[in-house]
Amino acid sequence: MSLSAEQIAEFRGFAEQLADAASAAITPYFRASLEVEDKGGRLYDPVTVADKAAEDAMRERIQARYPDHGILGEEAGVAVGSSPLTWVLDPIDGTRAFITGLPLWGTLIALNDGARPVVGVMNQPFTGERFIGTPEGAWSGTRALKTRACKALAAATLMCTTPDMFDTPARKAAFEHVASQARLMRYGGDCYAYCMLASGFVDVIVEASLQPYDVQALMPIIEGAGGVITAWDGSSAQQGGCVVACGDPDLHAQVVELLRGAM
Repeated sequence: MSLSAEQIAEFRGFAEQLADAASAAITPYFRASLEVEDKGGRLYDPVTVADKAAEDAMRERIQARYPDHGILGEEAGVAVGSSPLTWVLDPIDGTRAFITGLPLWGTLIALNDGARPVVGVMNQPFTGERFIGTPEGAWSGTRALKTRACKALAAATLMCTTPDMFDTPARKAAFEHVASQARLMRYGGDCYAYCMLASGFVDVIVEASLQPYDVQALMPIIEGAGGVITAWDGSSAQQGGCVVACGDPDLHAQVVELLRGAM
């Protein structure tokens, strides 16, 4: 559904309220002793009471304020709404960083209008940073975000959370082919790396094995800052899977050509 500027502003404000609620639930557990469960799967997939408490706090507020809206959350799954609007939540994106005391995690909150995410928030309460994207632009606090120009992969800084996320030999080989041509390659970062791309400090992110809640909040932030984020074949990234983000649209076109066949 098409949302007016006034509706976008309303939902942005509510998304910030959700970020505040999640922050209050999470902060007491960061750099504290807590039990960690493994959700299982191909890779170690940790979850803590902080993840669950933060998502519960956000879901309660959404259901109270917008009972017709749908919700997709990492921990509690899908709640189907009667409206096309769906809130997509990852209470702690980067739980591995969270449990090791590193501040490279964040709460991801997106509002999808039924066609695409139109509001995105990445909140990092420990560092006091909040990144917001809408169709009007992207901001960190009052500072407008802008990606930097970088037209050559040989001059690019590339990031990826972990090489373990490439779940087929073809995907791993495609990633390594791109990474070998970059000026600088860094692992780690989770959602924080995408916000650094929107801020003009990273040029390329290449990842795989992502879920919708890993990426939807980041799309309005990157796009609002002038970057491009898609699947490896150039289609929408909103369902997750194999994702590539670039600050420079020309560089994105080049990297997609290198990755397209490995999806």
